[in-house]
Amino acid sequence: MAGTVGTPGTPRVLRAMNDRAALDLLLEHGPLSRTRIGKLTGLSKPTASQLLARLEAAGLVLAGGTTEGRPGPGARLYEVNPAAGYAAGLDVTADRLLAAVADLTGRTAGRYELPVPPRRAAVPVVRQVTDALDGAVAAAGLSRDDVRRLVVGTPGAFDPNTGRLRYAAHLPGWHSPGLLDDLAAALPMPVEYENDVNLVALAEQRLGAARGHGDFVLLWNQQGLGAALVLGGRLHRGWTGGAGEVGFLPVPGAPLVRQVGRTGSGGFQELAGSQAVPRLARDLGITPVPSGPPPEAAAALLARAAGAGADEPHRRLLDAYATRLATGLASLVSVLDPELVVLSGTSLTSGGEVLRDLVRDELAELAASRPRLVLGSVTEHPVLRGALESALAATRDEVFDTSR
Repeated sequence: MAGTVGTPGTPRVLRAMNDRAALDLLLEHGPLSRTRIGKLTGLSKPTASQLLARLEAAGLVLAGGTTEGRPGPGARLYEVNPAAGYAAGLDVTADRLLAAVADLTGRTAGRYELPVPPRRAAVPVVRQVTDALDGAVAAAGLSRDDVRRLVVGTPGAFDPNTGRLRYAAHLPGWHSPGLLDDLAAALPMPVEYENDVNLVALAEQRLGAARGHGDFVLLWNQQGLGAALVLGGRLHRGWTGGAGEVGFLPVPGAPLVRQVGRTGSGGFQELAGSQAVPRLARDLGITPVPSGPPPEAAAALLARAAGAGADEPHRRLLDAYATRLATGLASLVSVLDPELVVLSGTSLTSGGEVLRDLVRDELAELAASRPRLVLGSVTEHPVLRGALESALAATRDEVFDTSR
């Protein structure tokens, strides 16, 4: 009957499975010939030809150039049509909203940064989000209606039980009752919300240091100290979305912080957050200590220390900071026993391999298991990149489904 969804094993479903396999190969490898697609999928030449004709007619692939460097006429090359779908991501901080639109291949088509005004001239959050998205859409030469999905990354997390933002008291306006409903009413596409550190982990899993790993912990240190937990290949968010909020973790060496929901901080944040690095440098007699925002000052100090060789004060700074980081990491490693730990955020990556090795050695003394420690490799707007990857995954599932 027309319009009936196929069942497993029917020709429609088998064709859709072959279509998706071919599209995924084109995304992974770039332009491919019919012969190459047939070899990679195991399809016969006639079946591969029919598949490509079907996908080209559906607007999902484009026939482009030809192969070169071989005798005889070149073979026609096929590639995913980048304009078959667009997805957007939004990275929210207290200072700015950074939005981007990507085409179906993952190429960023437009980006826009919207500064957040001070509280006294506050603009409603819905207006901030729509303005940031419209700026990115305009930069891509598109309209809002061209975007199939938007993923918003914020500090903290929206409680799935109440819809309220938790663990991010420093984001004014984002805690209003009904905010998610208001945003849904203002935007034409489905919108998803995700913790910023979780999105960094997703970017590392898809594009960076955690590719091929189903179990890993990502420790993030920039504006705040947080973690993402990936177990069995999936993000573990917890009952209220608060899994990974390790900045609140009580740790030895830091005062016990009570009512952390009101203070917005906790023991591990006080011990090893970016704001702790300039204080530690002053205590060790290091001069000059950079001024400015703590993440920038911490990154500058740790980069300088990592390049200072045997200079005693700088070496003691790295040793002391590595111990502080390993103190909190030991609790995570002892409970989760991950295969891999990714160190990300400028307050960690600026110390480079030198700091990484010191943390690894300290962690080996404090925890029974010994995961491999690596530095994050997605360093350009990792939260935004993770938001785009998340939005693209859902968009491709929708656009590439030829069974309907």
